[in-house]
Amino acid sequence: MKLLRKIYYGLTPNLRFCVRRIFYLPYDAFVFLFKKRDPLIPPRGMIFIGSGDFVKQGNHLAELVKTYTRLRPDDRILDIGCGIGRLAVPLTKYLSKDGIYEGFDIVQFGIDWCIKNITSRYPNFHFKCVSLKNDLYNLNTRDEAKSFVFPYPKDYFDCVVLTSVFTHMMPDDVENYLRQIALTLKEGGRCLATFFIINQEVKNAMDKNEIGFKFNYSYGNYHLMHSSVKEANVAFDENFLYAMVANCGLSVESMHRGSWSNGANALDFQDVVILKKKGIPGADGNLR
Repeated sequence: MKLLRKIYYGLTPNLRFCVRRIFYLPYDAFVFLFKKRDPLIPPRGMIFIGSGDFVKQGNHLAELVKTYTRLRPDDRILDIGCGIGRLAVPLTKYLSKDGIYEGFDIVQFGIDWCIKNITSRYPNFHFKCVSLKNDLYNLNTRDEAKSFVFPYPKDYFDCVVLTSVFTHMMPDDVENYLRQIALTLKEGGRCLATFFIINQEVKNAMDKNEIGFKFNYSYGNYHLMHSSVKEANVAFDENFLYAMVANCGLSVESMHRGSWSNGANALDFQDVVILKKKGIPGADGNLR
């Protein structure tokens, strides 16, 4: 598995997408020719985020969001790194016509698929492609996440979701996204985000080889799994992350250890963190 991962990360993002399409081509062709395909389920070769069953994962994530952010059918939700609609698809059965879903991602073909297959059926579901540089997904631009301004009004969303997004971002990028979330989230609104979070207990477990998913390259407050593809997997020190969250106008409502670090009663593979808006950070850093 480690060798395959090393080979995979040695490819360019476009080549990774091509390899996946080719690998799943026989299966996708069989489904297209001989099975009744659900138009809201993308071909396997196009699914570029996560592993496992697309539908089961989407339903599981939707339940986490409804439970831990208290999302209601008439609410407005922002799905950052929406990919190819894994969360959007189950939410089409939950959000009312008055509810609004906004999603953005850096991979164009995923957004194109979502617009064609989801927005065409559910006009209150909107998708945008934002081309930002990322070692794992997009090398076709110099624009960086640390400078990106969310294209949404202030105090607009009841809920924000990021799954396996902060695990592919550098600290400056994460800090900017946290500030943008605080600006666009309503007062008292919640954000469900997943991370790889390291504290002394986790470090000790990795040193003892009790954790198979290791981050061997340390850069102070953050750690990498691969030095050549930095944004393949990124972990953050717990105290550093929580301080950054607080400085950006958010508070940690709860944290649930993921199965990656042998967390008891894990909600997901990654650590699930529920953030709540506590104020809007001004230019001077003070909350208002």
